[in-house]
Amino acid sequence: MQAGENVTVKLSNPALLSGRRLTWAEIDLDNLVQNLRVMKDAVGPEVAIMPALKADAYGHGAIACAHALEQAGADWFGVALPEEGLLLRESGISRPILCLGGFWEGQEDLLAVRDLTPVVFRLGLLERLDQQAKKVGRVLEYHLKVDTGMGRLGLPFEQLREFLDAAAGLSNVKLDGVMAHFASADLPAKSEFTREQMTRFESAVELVRSRGHMPRWIHQANSAAAHAIPEARGNIVRLGGAIYGLWRDTTNPTVGALPWQPVMSLHTRVTFMKTVAAGTALGYGSTYVTSRESCIAILPVGYADGLRRALSNCGRVLVRDQFAPIIGRVSMDLTIVDVTEIPGVEIDDEAVIIGRQGEGEITAEEMAAQIGTIAYEVTCGISDRVPRVYIRQKIPKKIP
Repeated sequence: MQAGENVTVKLSNPALLSGRRLTWAEIDLDNLVQNLRVMKDAVGPEVAIMPALKADAYGHGAIACAHALEQAGADWFGVALPEEGLLLRESGISRPILCLGGFWEGQEDLLAVRDLTPVVFRLGLLERLDQQAKKVGRVLEYHLKVDTGMGRLGLPFEQLREFLDAAAGLSNVKLDGVMAHFASADLPAKSEFTREQMTRFESAVELVRSRGHMPRWIHQANSAAAHAIPEARGNIVRLGGAIYGLWRDTTNPTVGALPWQPVMSLHTRVTFMKTVAAGTALGYGSTYVTSRESCIAILPVGYADGLRRALSNCGRVLVRDQFAPIIGRVSMDLTIVDVTEIPGVEIDDEAVIIGRQGEGEITAEEMAAQIGTIAYEVTCGISDRVPRVYIRQKIPKKIP
């Protein structure tokens, strides 16, 4: 997809699926842009927005999402790996890209050539970056990550002074951002710990400035903090789930939700039907046995597509605007549903796995709760063999 391309696909026409597999994910780029607008209105014009495009935009398709968001006025993009940033650059994305997970030894040349900004938390890697910058005759910017309580990547506060003094002696790198990451901004019971993280971060920023560094960008807020803790926003917020309309299990429930809209829906079609007698065992392990004569439908989707095996005998889909239970084990490529109570079901009828049909809705958060995880894992787990179909009814205006 090129910048500004307008794509409209109406999947209600089965002919559009001719010759392709009958399982697909719809990505609503209008909803994606609307979520960006919602967050921009919430944080205000003085705060920049960095949508996270890591993990192929949480399974939504990083390139298509990046072009829609760039056109709509996103300020930065965040990726986990330089390789992800490279794909965005090769697709024509021009906004600044922050590599949130840092970089590996030997990737510093990629950062310089493709104008990717790394997060740094090890002095040795910063020295390598400085050496590469000298080779290409540039000053390369980086963001310093401080661990304020997340306990993963990030420079411990007690090592910060030593790091800053050493960094001041490197002539071809510039500390342009200071960042941290919240561990529990979505959990009201952990609010005191979140405040402690904020205090540590303020101390770190003060120390950075006191040692002669003048970073432009100060950021620690993820979606949950950007939504619920205005004083944590700094001058840029990093948005993951909220930008994709995933919030029910990753934002603070005591703060009113914003009008986010889900961006991904997952669909398939009935590929086979039959009626079986009472007492018929179905699926691997015969874990489901019919208690009555039953009409069952087979869906060409399974755990290799991202419909988790843990949904066996407990998940549900929407068929003809009604909920149909998943029965038997979800297998690699196929799933059985019971449509006995749904009149008129036919081969080629659409089944919605995530999304709306009629008055019914199955959210990614609902599916996640059933299998003991969060919605991010659900959308990231929709595999590459599921085609993404991008829907865009209008070209959005740039966000002011």
